[in-house]
Amino acid sequence: MGWEFRRSAPSDNVMVPATSDPFESPKWAPPVWHMPPALVLIVNLVRGLVGLAAFCARHPVAVGVAGVLGSLTYLAGWRLLVWLAGLLAFVLCGWAWCFWPSFVRLVARPVRARWRYLAVYRRNWRPVMVMSGLAFYRNAREYLPTILRVEVTKTTDRVLVKMLSGHAPSIWQDHVENLAHGFGSTTCRVRTAKRPRRRVWRRGLSGQDWPGHLWLEFVRQDALRRPLAGLLDAGHPVNLTALHVGMREDSLPWRVCLLGTHLLVAGATGSGKGSVLWSLVRAMVPAMRAGLVQVWGIDPKRMELAFGRGIFNRYSDDTGGGMVELLEAAVAEMSKRAARFGGVTRTFIPTVADPFIVVMVDELAFLTAYCPDRDLRRRALAALSTLTSQGRSVGLCVVGALQDPRKDVINIRNLFPTRIALRLDEAEQVDMVLGDGAYERGALADQISPLPEIGAGVGYVRLEDSPDPVRVRAEWVSDAEIAQMADYLTAEAA
Repeated sequence: MGWEFRRSAPSDNVMVPATSDPFESPKWAPPVWHMPPALVLIVNLVRGLVGLAAFCARHPVAVGVAGVLGSLTYLAGWRLLVWLAGLLAFVLCGWAWCFWPSFVRLVARPVRARWRYLAVYRRNWRPVMVMSGLAFYRNAREYLPTILRVEVTKTTDRVLVKMLSGHAPSIWQDHVENLAHGFGSTTCRVRTAKRPRRRVWRRGLSGQDWPGHLWLEFVRQDALRRPLAGLLDAGHPVNLTALHVGMREDSLPWRVCLLGTHLLVAGATGSGKGSVLWSLVRAMVPAMRAGLVQVWGIDPKRMELAFGRGIFNRYSDDTGGGMVELLEAAVAEMSKRAARFGGVTRTFIPTVADPFIVVMVDELAFLTAYCPDRDLRRRALAALSTLTSQGRSVGLCVVGALQDPRKDVINIRNLFPTRIALRLDEAEQVDMVLGDGAYERGALADQISPLPEIGAGVGYVRLEDSPDPVRVRAEWVSDAEIAQMADYLTAEAA
């Protein structure tokens, strides 16, 4: 019978039966050395002191405040501490009463972000990472991604994460549903991270992609679940590079640039394309009244823009050739400006003599694909191609709306630098409008509700500073507001 050494005492090795094989050689195990209790106490004490020093180094402000308050309490008693707490509460209440925006930005949101970090993300981080498959095990060790910062808005949380070596954002994109349910949010989106200024030691790296880091955007509640209403603001100058159109999912204003670009709005029937068009018009009305902007309207359907035809400087819904003639008139104006500005300036600045012209076309597909007259289709496509390829530098902008973004319907969609995807019928159409990979990055335009009160005007856009799509909603403009805009403009003309 074979024997092996088993550890039964700190200094004894005992021969015990190992297996039933009589020819197996005995196995020997080294003796176990037990650390003396006094040495264990010293080691634990040193580890505790090192952890305390590390905590103080990471949180110097909190440790300093706690030390000062503790010293004051010891020297002057608890009444001084209560008096200081009351004074602090009075100052904070006064700050919130008089300067609420700054109080929210500097106090309320940082405190709420810290609370969400401790109560939600740090508390549930390990189980969610393990169950989502984003943790890694090697040699009996567990490796987890690290939370670096948490930022909160009214409706969303943004968590900055340092990924494990070898991770890529696409891996996290495959687990967004696990992350959303794990942290109790309705939606989770993966966003690229940019280098912050305070962490850049080399000039020129600020604002560039930050390898190994990403933002997780958790939506706590849908800020766009209800229709948005706006008002005509005639008291502020119009910024053609940031026209207020609606609101983003993170409760920030949604602003659209028209100066130096062209805009394409794609959406199925009832998706709210009219809300985007009329919101743009409403934002430009003060500049139209001042003569700095002109809006030319084309409406083959004779239903959307025709209601406010008195607002437009030029308007046509004549399917027999009037709409094409208006487009060719815009091309002629573009050629005149190019002849006058050539060699003089490369930057267009709107003036009363040379206003910024917006050619707004509803149902753009009628002119490019559905018009029964082949000659009119050819002329319209030639005029639109010329305007979208050459009109930006001389102050002409084309804003087109259509239902079907396929190439056989509009083969010049790549000439529109700015594009908006409202509710679409198919997932493939999202990439047609916003570019390849937009659907994988979270632009789920085919899943927008068809109910008008929920999904009208809701869509996705790509901002200039990020390739990630952002969910937005345009404000709804009523018939009474359109009539008010017409009266506002005609009263000035009279």
